[in-house]
Amino acid sequence: MSILGLKPLQFVHILDLNSNITRLEVGPQTVPVKGNERLVTQPLSMVIVKPGCFCVIKDPCSNYVPGEAAELRIGETAVKFTTDSPFPLYPGETLLHAPDFLKGRPDYSIAIKPLPVIHANHAIRLVANVDFEDAHGKHKAGEKWQLEGPLTYRPQPEAEVEDIINPVVIKQGESLKLKALQDLTDRFGRKRLTGEEWMINKPGAYLPDVYEEVVSVEKCWTLTPNNGIVLRALQTLVDGHGVKRLAGEQWLLTGAEADHYFPEIGVEVVSKENIKVLWKGQYCVIQDVVDKHGKPQLAKRELRVGPCSFFLHPGEKLENGKVQNVHILGQDDAIVLQAEEEYKDLMFKGKRRSPGDVWMLRGPLEYIPPIEVRVVKIRSKIPLSKNEGLYIKDMQTGKVRAEMGPQSYMLTAFEELWEKDLPGITEELLKQGGGAGTADIRKMAYFEQSIDPKVLAGRDKTRLVTYRCPGNTAVQVYNYLERTARVVFGPDLVILGPHENFNVLSLSAGKPKKSNSMKSLCLMLGPDFITDILEVETSDHARLRIQVAFNNHFEYNIDSSEEEKCKLFSVPDFIGFACKQMGARIRAAVAQVSFDDFHRHSNQVLITAVFGVDAEGQINTEVRFSENNLVLSSMDIQSIEPVDAKMRDSLSKSVQLAIEISTNSIEAAASHEAARNEQIARGELERQKLYNEKEAEKERTTLLELQAVAAAVESTGQAKAEAQAQAERIFIECESEIEAAKLRAEAAEIEHSAQLETQDAMRSQELRYTRNMNELEIHKEKEMADIEVKKFGDMISTIGADVLKAIAIAGPANQVNMLKALGLESVLITDGNSPINLFNTASGLVGEH
Repeated sequence: MSILGLKPLQFVHILDLNSNITRLEVGPQTVPVKGNERLVTQPLSMVIVKPGCFCVIKDPCSNYVPGEAAELRIGETAVKFTTDSPFPLYPGETLLHAPDFLKGRPDYSIAIKPLPVIHANHAIRLVANVDFEDAHGKHKAGEKWQLEGPLTYRPQPEAEVEDIINPVVIKQGESLKLKALQDLTDRFGRKRLTGEEWMINKPGAYLPDVYEEVVSVEKCWTLTPNNGIVLRALQTLVDGHGVKRLAGEQWLLTGAEADHYFPEIGVEVVSKENIKVLWKGQYCVIQDVVDKHGKPQLAKRELRVGPCSFFLHPGEKLENGKVQNVHILGQDDAIVLQAEEEYKDLMFKGKRRSPGDVWMLRGPLEYIPPIEVRVVKIRSKIPLSKNEGLYIKDMQTGKVRAEMGPQSYMLTAFEELWEKDLPGITEELLKQGGGAGTADIRKMAYFEQSIDPKVLAGRDKTRLVTYRCPGNTAVQVYNYLERTARVVFGPDLVILGPHENFNVLSLSAGKPKKSNSMKSLCLMLGPDFITDILEVETSDHARLRIQVAFNNHFEYNIDSSEEEKCKLFSVPDFIGFACKQMGARIRAAVAQVSFDDFHRHSNQVLITAVFGVDAEGQINTEVRFSENNLVLSSMDIQSIEPVDAKMRDSLSKSVQLAIEISTNSIEAAASHEAARNEQIARGELERQKLYNEKEAEKERTTLLELQAVAAAVESTGQAKAEAQAQAERIFIECESEIEAAKLRAEAAEIEHSAQLETQDAMRSQELRYTRNMNELEIHKEKEMADIEVKKFGDMISTIGADVLKAIAIAGPANQVNMLKALGLESVLITDGNSPINLFNTASGLVGEH
């Protein structure tokens, strides 16, 4: 056996192992624990519910009797409030949300919860766990209801709190959209079906009911005379203006019909529309016009001219998507029109226009095209200066012609600008002045003089193609339509007709010459030169590389026929042609002589091979090619060198040996002269060296004298400075000690004076404080005495002397009056067991009160 002491407000559960019954023991007491008993819990504090709070007990116990079996309502709960005194938990009971309470952890504050306080315009939503009845009526299990504030809700075990409902604040210009979760009657007494939606527009706080769902809070649309909204019906309904709308129908609501629009159920806002304003000088065409009944007239068009303003109804749209300006034509402007429908042209005295008719109006005028007319193009006169032109195509005949300036040309209704396309190589050559490819710098610089800045910026294909042909050149132009060609000699401006194109020359270039290395629009007539490198072989099989240059020019007559002029271009690659012809002659002539003969008479061999000899044995002065009138007038042999490396080295060694012999002789003479000059210079150097040493010794003597004087001055000055410094140091130290003593004396005096002043001030303040406190105490006592005297006097004066007198005699007078009222002189009541005492009878009857 053990003894357990329980303090006040403590309890313990003890299990009887024989009967298997757990009993509750509540302190303060001493509890003996027998051998057949066991502690279920350690001593625990009772549950104390603070004011305004509650707790929930799980599996509550009913009909508890110590030592007997009690009933536990498993799965149920009980609620305890602050009105109950501290209570223990019966065996089997636990606190909801505090399962560790019975395991020796007395912190059960988590299970004590404050009572829900519902503010005004708020509500608490409840769900019934079982069927029950309360002050608000009967409730079925699963039923939901809510209590509106202000109130403090006392929880009950039969109902569970689902949520605290906050109000939805509807501001000015807002609407609340609600949805019924089941059939119900709303706050305004209207029956709502399941899934039905409705709007509330009244500003203020709205508290949704149990089966009302807040869908959204939507803003009101503010409408002005300058804007509107397009609405669409999601279902068949009657709108706010009493008009029946079919599902999918769209309509326009503007500020002229209403100042604002609250969202409606079954109606959605498609878009916001602004008023369209046409100023003076503007017009627009409306497509799919809506009639006065709001029905769209598909494919119908309407012309509106400013100044005016309007809204676009649903389905209407602007042609070309914008407001257009009135076509204002000047003196040099015109407009091309085409009729899309048959109509009567009032500008031409009612002339009938058939669909497809094209005509042109010339300015000056302002023109607004009717809906039956389409504007094809607006044209202006094109100013053309001299040597400028246009390619123009007639749309009726298909012919293309060129118009040249100077003039201002206006296209007619059936004319349009024609774009002339050129081959890519021609376009590239025009940008580079007429030549491109591998060529020497001289020729490319010659072509750059003909570069046109307009072509570099980008060629307008409708403008005439021109090329500034350089001086002393010729350009061939071919007409593909007439199959003719013409030649233009520079300097001149080449103008291409609509069906003409340049004859592009593909020439050889480089050393040795390579075919198609240079493209050119113009043929250089000369005088010019052609340079080439040839490889030849002598009769004794010595291979040589020869670089030659030929002066060339073309013979022509400007006044000759076109056929004779075109002969200049009969050989497309005149450079390659001439080089091949001359190369063949040179190789044939060199192959007939030996290397030694060619080395001695190379110039004679090559000139004879190129120009040939006449009947008299004289060398000709020129070579003429009858195919294209090309003339080679002279030849320059620039270099001859062997192709074979060994032979080239042998020639190089022989040349170097001759050069070395002459170089050695020159070097010997130069070295002899250099040695003589060296001896002369060496003598002069020795003399200068001796003179410099003498002067150096003189300067060294002077330096030593100056150093001795400087050392003496330095030692004297240093000793004097040290003595002066020592004296100054001693003097300064003495003065510093005197000054420090004076300052210490002054500091002590100041400190003593400050202490005296501080003590004097403190004593004065203490005396003043004590005096003031005494005066305040005396004043307070006087005031309290005066208040008591006045209070007593006011009481006496208020009650009055008569009242005090009546109070003093009230007791005896009351006794006398009671006896008088009874009409008795005296009376005695007894049961016969008590002795009779007639003294003080009256006092005993009425009491001493």
